[in-house]
Amino acid sequence: MTDSQPDLRERTRRAVQKEIAEAAHALFVERGYEETTVGDIAAAVGMSQRSVFRYFPTKEDLIVGKFDLVADDMLRVLRERPAGEPVWESMRRTFDLLVPYVDAPGRRQVAEPMQRIVFSTPTLLAGYLQKLQLLQDAADTALRERAAAAGAPYRAGDPTPRAIIGAAFACLLAAQHAWLADGAEGTFAAAIDRAMTTVTPVTDMR
Repeated sequence: MTDSQPDLRERTRRAVQKEIAEAAHALFVERGYEETTVGDIAAAVGMSQRSVFRYFPTKEDLIVGKFDLVADDMLRVLRERPAGEPVWESMRRTFDLLVPYVDAPGRRQVAEPMQRIVFSTPTLLAGYLQKLQLLQDAADTALRERAAAAGAPYRAGDPTPRAIIGAAFACLLAAQHAWLADGAEGTFAAAIDRAMTTVTPVTDMR
């Protein structure tokens, strides 16, 4: 019972974070990011501003902070991919976790304007890119550990895993920009596929 309590607290915390973030995103879409205050968001969820800040230290975190939760899941999926699978395929399957946030029924009406807000607001874009960089660092470690466990470790100075990870994330960003430029037509999954098919490694990577 005691062992399960931290998990329950974390699930509760995530549920509250999700409620706050969804309310904030609805207001951002309706009123605009700059025009919406933390006070507005607090009122929408029936909390004080201080309570909101306990879950999201800054207003920017209401948008880019949620990526931390997704990042944990993405790393878990990457570590669970088959040891002999090419890294490029592992990265594509890892990006599948992002697809429902855009392609799931009812999500597009929020996902499109929110992505536009991120890419058009310098502080949000900087925060988003920083989180992507941290995720790439963690993915590099995960892939090196996977290769070592398979008996074919990368040399410390081998740029292969970081290069292919960087290329995969560049394709992710390209897919996001292309999806927006296309007026959010088609699926985000198809946009990722197009981008990653365009940049395919010349050899299978571990």
